[in-house]
Amino acid sequence: MKLLALAASSSSKSINKQLATYAASLVEGADVEILDINDYEMPLFSQDREDELGHPELAQRFFAKIGEVDGIIISFAEHNGSYTAAYKNLFDWTSRIDQKVFQNKPMVLLSTSPGPGGANTVLTVAKGSAPHFAGDVKASLSIPSFFDNFDMEAGKLRNEELKQALYEAVNKL
Repeated sequence: MKLLALAASSSSKSINKQLATYAASLVEGADVEILDINDYEMPLFSQDREDELGHPELAQRFFAKIGEVDGIIISFAEHNGSYTAAYKNLFDWTSRIDQKVFQNKPMVLLSTSPGPGGANTVLTVAKGSAPHFAGDVKASLSIPSFFDNFDMEAGKLRNEELKQALYEAVNKL
């Protein structure tokens, strides 16, 4: 199974990237690519920019990456209750290539934050939105209080209950 894992965050210290990377490692036998959305940074999407630029090469490459894999893991950071600007911009550009951004791929959607809410607000939005863009959401999970539940040194969840829930979620791919 070819698997694409990414954080919907542009932070170089993204806890969501750590979570997505760890989650992907739990899928036995998977060939995993960890994608950094910073490699797909483009001008802010607008109709004027699209008229000027068409479909930027980076958006086309991102769309192609999705097409090449058998499954997707995305871990969402939450900015003011919604997607990060970096992820939303990449998504907006890509959706102009094809509204079926996720190309009917099975997906596991995750989120985490330092606080007890675990970025659950944005995860709820993502779960509701993904099917409209041909995302086949197999499971979702919010990890609250990241620094209390994740062993940064070992790079894995220390909370056994959450670890089991994550294992079950990603193995639905």
